[in-house]
Amino acid sequence: MGPLLFGSEIYRGSSYGGWHPLRVPRVSTVLDLSRALGWLPPDRFRVSPRAKPAALATWHTPDYLAALEAAERAGAVDPPTRDRHGLGTASNPVFPEMFRRPATGAGASLLAGEMLAGGGRIHNPGGGTHHGMPDRANGFCYLNDAVLGILSLRRNGAPRVAYVDIDAHHMDGVEHAFAENPDVLLISTHEERRWPFTGHLHDAGLGQVFNLPLPRGLNDDEMALARDRLILPAVEAFAPDAIVLQCGADAVEEDPLSRLSLSNNAHLEMLRALLPLAPRFLLLGGGGYNPWSVGRLWTGAWAVLSGQDIPDRLPPEAEQVLRGLRFDGNSRGRNPPDHWFTALRDTARLGPVKPEVTDRVASLSARIGAIPGRWL
Repeated sequence: MGPLLFGSEIYRGSSYGGWHPLRVPRVSTVLDLSRALGWLPPDRFRVSPRAKPAALATWHTPDYLAALEAAERAGAVDPPTRDRHGLGTASNPVFPEMFRRPATGAGASLLAGEMLAGGGRIHNPGGGTHHGMPDRANGFCYLNDAVLGILSLRRNGAPRVAYVDIDAHHMDGVEHAFAENPDVLLISTHEERRWPFTGHLHDAGLGQVFNLPLPRGLNDDEMALARDRLILPAVEAFAPDAIVLQCGADAVEEDPLSRLSLSNNAHLEMLRALLPLAPRFLLLGGGGYNPWSVGRLWTGAWAVLSGQDIPDRLPPEAEQVLRGLRFDGNSRGRNPPDHWFTALRDTARLGPVKPEVTDRVASLSARIGAIPGRWL
C-alpha cells in the first residue's frame, strides 16, 4: 500500500468559535496545498470516516459519548454535564460539529490501524488530539484519536507500538492510557512549565515512558540532540511493530501558544529519521494555532511521508493558497513575512545547546537499557 493522506471537508467549515485558538483553518490548508503541488492524486487520498460511538467506546465511556452527542444536538450543556465531562468550557466549547468533527479525526486513526495491517504509511492531519480523557474533554480535545489509533494498530497485528509526541504540550491523555503497558513506548518532548503541567522528567511508567520537558527558546540544534541521543536510540531499542508520531505544529517559533523556537525543519527531520524504524507508520497532526505555520509544516510532512521533493519556491497555485489565509485577532496575522507565502520550509533556527537540555537528555538516555524487552 502506498502512502495515504486522510482528510475531510468537515474541517473547512468548522470552528471552535471566533475567539478560540482553533478558529484557524488547518486540515483544509494541508489538502489545498498538497493538491496545488500535485502531491495528492485520488489514489493517495481517503475521506476520513466518522467513528461510531461503539468504536469510540473501546476507550471512551458510553456516558461521555452520549453526553458529547447530546451537547451537539442541543447546542448547549447543563452545569452537571459541564462539571463531569468538561464540555461547554472555555477550552472545550459547545460548537455545531463538536461530536462529528472529533469523531472524524478518531475515525481516521481507527481506520489507519486497520489499513496498516500489511504495512505502510498514513498521514491523518486531523488527528493528534492527545489530551482527551476517557470520561471528559480536555485541552481542546473531545476524543483521543491517538489512543484509539494505537489500540487499533495493536488489534491489527502490531502488538508493540512506539508513540513519539513532539507537540509543545505534554501528551497527558496518551500517558494516562498506556503508562502501565510495557508494549507501548511513550516519548514526549514538550515545553516545561506549560499546561497541562504533567510529563515530568522522573515519570517513567514501567520504564517505557520518557518525558523530556524543554526550556523556552528551544532551537533546532537542541531538538536534534534529543532526536539523536534519546528518541532514535529508544525507538530502536524498543523494536516496534508500528510507530505513531504526533507532529504538533505548536513547537515552532511563530505559534501563539508556546515559547519554543523551532523551525519546521526540526519536525520534518524527526519524521524522516523515524520512518525506517517500523513497517507501519501513522503520522498525526496535533497542536498548532498559526494557520501558516500549521499548513506549511503538515504539508511538508506529507511530502516527506510520500517521498516528494519540497521545492525552494512554491508554484503560484500553492502560493495563492497561503495568501488566502487569515489570522484575525492575532498580531502575527497583520504583517506576515513573505516566506510564509512562498516556501514550505523555514530557515533553520540553530543555536547553542543549553546545559539543562544536555543534562536531561543524558538522564533519560541512561534509562534506555531498561526499556521492557520484546519478549517480556
